[in-house]
Amino acid sequence: MPARWSIFDIPNTEKEIARLEEQTMQPGFWDEQAGAQAIMRQIAEKKRVVQRWRGLEKKLNDIAEMEAISGEDTAILAELQNETVELGKQIDDYEFQLAFSGEYDARNAIMAIHAGAGGTESQDWAEMLMRMYLRWAERRGFQAEVLDMSPGDEAGIKRVVIAFKGEYAAGYLKSEHGVHRLVRLSPFDSDHARHTSFALVEILPEAENDVEVDIKPEDIKVETFRSSGPGGQHMQKTSSAVRITHFPSGIVISCQSERSQHMNKDFALKILRARLLEKELERQEAEKTKLKGKRIEAGWGNQIRSYVLHPYRMVKDHRTDFETSNTEAVLDGAIDGFIDAYLRSIMGK
Repeated sequence: MPARWSIFDIPNTEKEIARLEEQTMQPGFWDEQAGAQAIMRQIAEKKRVVQRWRGLEKKLNDIAEMEAISGEDTAILAELQNETVELGKQIDDYEFQLAFSGEYDARNAIMAIHAGAGGTESQDWAEMLMRMYLRWAERRGFQAEVLDMSPGDEAGIKRVVIAFKGEYAAGYLKSEHGVHRLVRLSPFDSDHARHTSFALVEILPEAENDVEVDIKPEDIKVETFRSSGPGGQHMQKTSSAVRITHFPSGIVISCQSERSQHMNKDFALKILRARLLEKELERQEAEKTKLKGKRIEAGWGNQIRSYVLHPYRMVKDHRTDFETSNTEAVLDGAIDGFIDAYLRSIMGK
């Protein structure tokens, strides 16, 4: 595994870049393509961080030099003041990246949303969460792709798997791992009674290559079946859906969102790799006795956030106490306040 490094330790980061670049010059470096590409991504990410901080350092020095020669020129001093304020905002943004010190935070993410007990109510809630996260991704400029989805019995969804691509996607979305609770007047109840619904959100960092997660052909069984879904012209006529069973772990992954059997298999393997990487991380954490406070078990007792639409309107995160009454905006993807509050709460832990 690559060494963990701080975004503020620029000299050591530059040494680490030099060490990795030296590896790329070794004979046979490109013989193992996946591992070589992973190292090249590490180099690119570290260089991006160094360039950011060296750029800020240069701006700060430029401002200091201009201030020294400006004398009493009020126009120049006012301009320098504005530049200093803007520089402070950039530094604050980069300081926030301390929350992304995890080894896998810079990666793409895979999200799974599972409807809880409660039938149609919870299935509709799971679909509302799916829309919220897709809108959030759109706002941030991330790419989001639904890899697999199981429709609900009457409305909503039972389960959905979404891939998010973007800088620090896994780092941002780790704040969403846990149980989400909705309180509202039911649109499915003729009496319009108040209902409480639950949905579980899981976040997995995307496994980058087979070096991290070794899946042997003899350890898996690949089955094909006809996709389920709406009838009529959309009905799948061929067995394009794929189910992969991983014998050592007992994990079963199915994917049927694409019409191509090949694409469904690729997506299923991507999800399987992420699941296996998650299990390996849990094993490492358990060995280091650092499980408590680091990860959230996928249990219905671990409620992280409540979305109350009746008798009042409030969304509140129970880990940080961050809250807002603008529930409509939150459900339309405006969740950065909750994400920022959570990430700042774990900085340095």
